[in-house]
Amino acid sequence: MDNFELMQSRHSVRSYLDKAIGSGKVEFLKNEIEKANAEGGLHMQLILNEPHAFDSFMARYGKFSGVRNYIALVGKKGAGAQEKLGYYGERVVLAAQSAGLNTCWVGMTYKKIGKAFELGKGEKIYGVIALGYGKTQGKAHTGKKPSDVCDPEGKPEWFMRGVEAALLAPTALNRQGFKFSLNDDGNVAAYMSPGFYRSMDLGIVKYHFELGVGRKFGWAEK
Repeated sequence: MDNFELMQSRHSVRSYLDKAIGSGKVEFLKNEIEKANAEGGLHMQLILNEPHAFDSFMARYGKFSGVRNYIALVGKKGAGAQEKLGYYGERVVLAAQSAGLNTCWVGMTYKKIGKAFELGKGEKIYGVIALGYGKTQGKAHTGKKPSDVCDPEGKPEWFMRGVEAALLAPTALNRQGFKFSLNDDGNVAAYMSPGFYRSMDLGIVKYHFELGVGRKFGWAEK
């Protein structure tokens, strides 16, 4: 499965089977999280067999069921942490998808179970990613077109591949409130409109864009 097939196959899933994640996949995820934390200066943590974060009214209202495993999105307080968590969290999400697991980004409809995860000095939890074997594989939602998020006229093929990949990224409320532009110097600028989890969404779509292009690069200011 190539990167585009992987991104296309991944959809948000809220209902999970009562099925344990095997030890091999657990070690794989822990290794992916460890590498992401080292690169991003983060403290994401894999939480297993913890059912209480999703046993609240809010979780049921959000149609979550059977969630016993999740990734705690922990990072330093202050500017930049949410975008990094979006970027590296989505990297782990797609790694989980490649291992046959399902996921869902969760910002508010969960309870913080303090004993389940660790917070270092100056750290906070910004959200979680539900994880496990979904009752379904989820479904794709109707989204925007490339011309809705960039000016495609005269743009190189690599740039448009990045845009196509970004349009496959999950965003809060599926709003896809991002824009991309290509500067004269060849650098790419990305902008996310105001809204809930704006910075985290920006990190997610930047990771997708880079995955579509096939390389990591610096980002210009819009």
